[in-house]
Amino acid sequence: MGRRSSTSFYQSTPVVVICLATLLLINILIYLYLESVYQSDGQPVITHTGCVAQHFKMPTMKNCTPWLQCPLIKEEVRKLKLIGQGAVKKVYLAEWKGQKVAVSKLSSLDYSQDFLHGLSMLKALQGPLVAQLVGFCLEDHTLVTEYHPLGSLLNLNAVLAQEQQKHRNTWQTRLLLAIDYVSILHYLHNSPAGKRVMCDSNTLEKTLSQFLLTNDFHLVVNDLDALPEVDSFRGLLVKCGHRELSGHFVAPEQLWPFNYIGKSFSDDLMHGYDEMTDIWKIPDVIQFVIGRVDGGDLILFHLFQIHKECKAEDPKLRPSALNVLTVYKAVYSNMVRDNVEFREML
Repeated sequence: MGRRSSTSFYQSTPVVVICLATLLLINILIYLYLESVYQSDGQPVITHTGCVAQHFKMPTMKNCTPWLQCPLIKEEVRKLKLIGQGAVKKVYLAEWKGQKVAVSKLSSLDYSQDFLHGLSMLKALQGPLVAQLVGFCLEDHTLVTEYHPLGSLLNLNAVLAQEQQKHRNTWQTRLLLAIDYVSILHYLHNSPAGKRVMCDSNTLEKTLSQFLLTNDFHLVVNDLDALPEVDSFRGLLVKCGHRELSGHFVAPEQLWPFNYIGKSFSDDLMHGYDEMTDIWKIPDVIQFVIGRVDGGDLILFHLFQIHKECKAEDPKLRPSALNVLTVYKAVYSNMVRDNVEFREML
């Protein structure tokens, strides 16, 4: 009897060891997963979609999915048609598991550094104000993002002229889009990846093309290929390109300062500048966004002083994006309140 008990004990020992080893392995895997999900301060990295970092979820999806990598992009993402092309990328409408997505492919290897920079910014800045990254494949220079059928901010007037969108063509909608625009600038100037300047914004049209209209009429910034870091305390300034810029849209500090003596442009002699170039451009962008809608003149009247400050020749005298945003929100709140009071008087 004692011998059988002893035998049973020794036979069961390997089973116990295996169970303990399995439990230990599970604990290790859970620990490694939590380490990847949580920041050093113990807080979970949750995106605006409710997903953990490096995951995505589009509006019609129930569950979060890890960013797509090369094998899945090649096997499951089907390009439908070309919808846009720039110097750096060609953009295609594509489909992934019934979801419409945008596929961007590098146009020329000459711009590979711009492409990789744009991808690194998309990865670092994911949030409600930035186009949602769906996946990327470095080996063939491809990135996949959420598709926004309304297109860029450049299409705003055409979109609002559509029969199904005419009800949105109000001062409220347009001022909220203006608030989104300045909110994005504030985010970029105070981002997790440092203070960033929108360098690919040398004309109004090019600037507007960097922002996409969402189906619920908000803005997300999409094209981040030229988003250098500035840090005045470290003397880190930028020059947006290596050619001479011109026109009233770019800030004065971006213009060649020696034209008055007839000196030819030299990139080496050109001084650097900071994020205040983005502030200079705000009034021109908002003039377009507000357009000719009823109530638009009143909005611009209320914004006259802050816009005047944005156009200060000395960049140090311009307000921060946060200062501008505060004024915009106050104007919106006051106009909504006044509108309600006026209706109650009728």
